[in-house]
Amino acid sequence: MSDFRQDFLHFALQQNVLKFGQFTTKAGRQSPYFFNAGLFNDGYSILQLARFYARSILASNIEFDMLFGPAYKGIILAAATAMMLAEEGHNVPYAYNRKEAKDHGEGGVLVGAPLQGRVLIIDDVISAGTSVRESVAIIQREGALTAGVAIALDRMEKGQGTQSAVQEVQQQYHIPVTAIATLEDLLRLLKNDPTLASYHQPVTAYRQQYGV
Repeated sequence: MSDFRQDFLHFALQQNVLKFGQFTTKAGRQSPYFFNAGLFNDGYSILQLARFYARSILASNIEFDMLFGPAYKGIILAAATAMMLAEEGHNVPYAYNRKEAKDHGEGGVLVGAPLQGRVLIIDDVISAGTSVRESVAIIQREGALTAGVAIALDRMEKGQGTQSAVQEVQQQYHIPVTAIATLEDLLRLLKNDPTLASYHQPVTAYRQQYGV
């Protein structure tokens, strides 16, 4: 049985979503790798990404009744992941929000199925946690429960304090966060793939300096 986490990282490399070199993060850190989920931007790559999300979610054993995709990146992620979950025999509704309330038609900021039951948030990454905070507020306002968060990559590095952004979300909201792959998975890939071995040391050094 293949390791979907390693398969996902290989796919991210093929799509140039995952790159190695010298990159400056939003926090001003010099990172030896860069992950940009926005480059999953055609039908095939989104299809494969959604399959990886579905496998990760099912493997996590998080109990949920529906998906929520925060605008804007989360919209396509929630819709596509719902399709792939349906293929796996787990047909669940999904919803997403608008950035601005609609003042005609059905109105409001929510589109899709009513937010109810246990809601799983789908996003690409957790950086400052702003998207999660906004999503939790929307879910609570509708009287539903936040079941957890599913993301593509957990960089496992410190935020403002000693915890990572993912750990901060888990502690603040008492919810699980599942990732298709983590920095540990990336290091394992670099260690086991001879063509990528030269990147293992700089990524390891980066983790030692900024990791959790």
